[in-house]
Amino acid sequence: MPEEAGFPPAKRFRPGCGPPGGRVVMLLTAGGGGGGGGGRRQQQPVLAQPAASPYPEAVERQRRSLPIFQARGQLLAQLRNLDSAVLIGGPPFSGHPGVPHRPGGDRSHEQDLPRHRQAPPGRLPLPAGPASVRLPALRPAAPRLPGSPEDGGLEVLAVQRVSKTQAWQRTGRAGREDSGVCYRLYTEDEFEKFDKMTVPEIQRCNLAGVMLQLLAMKVPDVLTFDFMSKPSPDHIQAAVAQLELLGALERKDEQLTLTPLGRKMAAFPLEPRFAKAILLSPKFHCTEEMLTIVSLLSVDSVLCNPPSRRDEVQAVRRKFVSSEGDHVTLLNVYRAFRSAGGNKDWCKENFVNSKNVMLAGEVRAQLRDICLKMSMPMVSSRGDVESIRRCLAHSLFMSTAELQPDGTYATTDTHQPVAIHPSSVLFHCRPACVVYTELLYTNRCYMRGLCVVDADWLYEAAPDYFRRKLRAARD
Repeated sequence: MPEEAGFPPAKRFRPGCGPPGGRVVMLLTAGGGGGGGGGRRQQQPVLAQPAASPYPEAVERQRRSLPIFQARGQLLAQLRNLDSAVLIGGPPFSGHPGVPHRPGGDRSHEQDLPRHRQAPPGRLPLPAGPASVRLPALRPAAPRLPGSPEDGGLEVLAVQRVSKTQAWQRTGRAGREDSGVCYRLYTEDEFEKFDKMTVPEIQRCNLAGVMLQLLAMKVPDVLTFDFMSKPSPDHIQAAVAQLELLGALERKDEQLTLTPLGRKMAAFPLEPRFAKAILLSPKFHCTEEMLTIVSLLSVDSVLCNPPSRRDEVQAVRRKFVSSEGDHVTLLNVYRAFRSAGGNKDWCKENFVNSKNVMLAGEVRAQLRDICLKMSMPMVSSRGDVESIRRCLAHSLFMSTAELQPDGTYATTDTHQPVAIHPSSVLFHCRPACVVYTELLYTNRCYMRGLCVVDADWLYEAAPDYFRRKLRAARD
């Protein structure tokens, strides 16, 4: 959404004057013969002059010398040359023309946008001159997708529509420094279909961590806790069942109480399953490795994958790849980063995000301090990858998938069809059984963060759980 101070008065697209079907995207391009507007260049309205700087003169000089300020000036110089809006039809994008909005809700100056010829679907016919603004690939917002907790009991990352409240809140970004315009890349009719308010996150996310913290604070009855946005009883019961399977809860006199393991899990600012992975690591002699893996999973991806250099990325990353899965591959990347002394040039050469990997190091240090306060032994597997995989199997046993006779995968608990994500090192492999970190729902349900495990390890981790699943499958 292009939003910047200093735009001329906005124009509004009225329903019905765009391409058929309302499938339009509004782009900005320089006026002239190449933009589809045709004819002579229109008179450019006078732009509002920026207000006097509130900073002292010395501070203002220093601020204007910053690279980001200079880049902003270049962008504004390009935007001042823009005087027309191009509407591009495209069946792949069920989108919206821009609906400009001025801060403060004043729409008196909005006018109709001119109609222009359609471009081939999926193409952005912007001129090659220096005044063009090039946009990245656009992706439509998706409705609520199947596989969400209310549908199949799965916790997935799904693309969701914004609500009307979120959309109006974002218009404020167009007027931070001066009068601005907010362009919406979807139709006004589509906007009216949005939910009025965003569903509170506590009603959408896994509640296991919330319930664990409530019990750690000795809340009397967590099942009837008075949440401001109360989750459904099914979500609360599912969270309690998950904590029971992890060994964090027990029932005494019809009351839920934390076990000794559960009290230790509550001390970690992590999802319960990752906290248990760290607490189980001394048993498998891989505490140092598990701290690293959990830290890397707690930050944004440390791997950079520029599409234009895909072959080069694959060639460089081959030295880190492990046939045991993504967790061990990340561990190899972190070890190599530490061996290189945290060198940023090394990160650039190996397509590693230096900022994220350094943040993972800080998270690891904090988690290690918590372990030391609990007097946990800091032991290392010293190259024994099987012990790491066993530890992951005993903590992520509820997030497992098995290879089916037809070559596809299905989750063990709900038998949801899933696939290995293309970014995984196991994408071209077909291991019999895997544990995964998360599910991502796009056009299909993908597993991300995979580790190859043995089915016997899963049965050792939770025999009653898998016995019930096996009995249910037979029935």
